[in-house]
Amino acid sequence: MSNATTLSAQTIRPEEAAHFGKLAADWWDPKGQSAMLHKLNPVRLGFIRAAIDTHFAADPRGLRPLAGKRALDVGCGAGLLAEPLHRMGAAVTAVDAAAENIAAARAHAEGAGLTIDYRHGELAELGLAGFDLVTSMEVIEHVADKPAFVAALAQTLGQGGLMVLSTPNRTPASRVLMVEAAERLGMVPRGTHHWDDFITPIELHDLLEAAGLKMGNPQGIAWGPAKGLHLSDDLALNYIVTVTRA
Repeated sequence: MSNATTLSAQTIRPEEAAHFGKLAADWWDPKGQSAMLHKLNPVRLGFIRAAIDTHFAADPRGLRPLAGKRALDVGCGAGLLAEPLHRMGAAVTAVDAAAENIAAARAHAEGAGLTIDYRHGELAELGLAGFDLVTSMEVIEHVADKPAFVAALAQTLGQGGLMVLSTPNRTPASRVLMVEAAERLGMVPRGTHHWDDFITPIELHDLLEAAGLKMGNPQGIAWGPAKGLHLSDDLALNYIVTVTRA
């Protein structure tokens, strides 16, 4: 997937798309199988909003910092991030590998009176380009060909654009807490995470650099009994980064 003519559907693992497709029905239920995503989403949104304000010199008090801008959410699920991006003023396109997720996302957006361009399929085959903001949350660890996926992401980012990525780190702590404990305790559905597919910040930096992108300093998403999930200097479990063209 180094360019649009050689990118193929092999970045999408059919079993991964099927797994998340099965979760589509209750994706929007904060107490359902995707409850952890509902706890994670506000933390990610806090980082994304701060990054938008900094990158685009937006007023931090403004409600629509993305007004007049185009945003793309890759691996959108049922729209948990796409809808807030729309409410921030962006014209939003959102892509997912599971048709069930796109159906759920469209239904939820229509019920809320939101106009979001949802697409099902392989990112590189959709011909998307020129976006001011590109987001992909907890997605890269699920794709089969990570360099190809990052190359496809790079093709969607417009000049002067901002990308935000988040993903679990591959550490002993993430194996114990995010895979073994979280799935055993029912905090995330079984089969959601495969620790061997997690990537470290250094590995992500190198993937991005190879695609002509520059990674900012990663910020951790940590968990504690008092704060719950929160932004932190601790990268052991999960991290989120800004990305721009090199």
